[in-house]
Amino acid sequence: MNDKKSKTRQRILDSARSALIQHGPAEPSVSQVMGAAGLTVGGFYAHFDSKDELMLEAFSQLLSERRGLFTQIDPALDGAGRRALAAAFYLSRKHRDALEQACPLPTSLSEMQRLPEAFREALAEHLELMIAQMVDRPEDADKALADLALMIGGLALARALGTSELSDRILRAAKSAVI
Repeated sequence: MNDKKSKTRQRILDSARSALIQHGPAEPSVSQVMGAAGLTVGGFYAHFDSKDELMLEAFSQLLSERRGLFTQIDPALDGAGRRALAAAFYLSRKHRDALEQACPLPTSLSEMQRLPEAFREALAEHLELMIAQMVDRPEDADKALADLALMIGGLALARALGTSELSDRILRAAKSAVI
């Protein structure tokens, strides 16, 4: 792929990633994504075969980046310490209110059953890789899975409520329940 075409493709993906974080993978139309990228719909099919292909690639990229953030946590910490530190960031007001650089899962999960199987496969792979990063021993995997479910669900509820006292309470309660 030539440099100009790859840069244009990345602009489209960046626009799709932003739309996915804010609205989930099903809602944004191709015209909305392309418009936000400063491009016309006519050029879309030179880069992607379908909206699902675009959104799956954007979803997979976002999940990979989220896992990459977890690797920045001090590896000297034990699994419980890493999960607590992750929860402190993930269940923060700053992350709840972020419009960019935020986890796509709270806006995407309710749509998963209506999306192609490849989205569920990408999600399952992401969860398994996250669990592996969050534990020291295989027998702690279910605890890490429960912590992930609590963090994602807590963030989804907090975002749904916006900036309110109840939203803040949900963040604090979920954070304190991790570990």
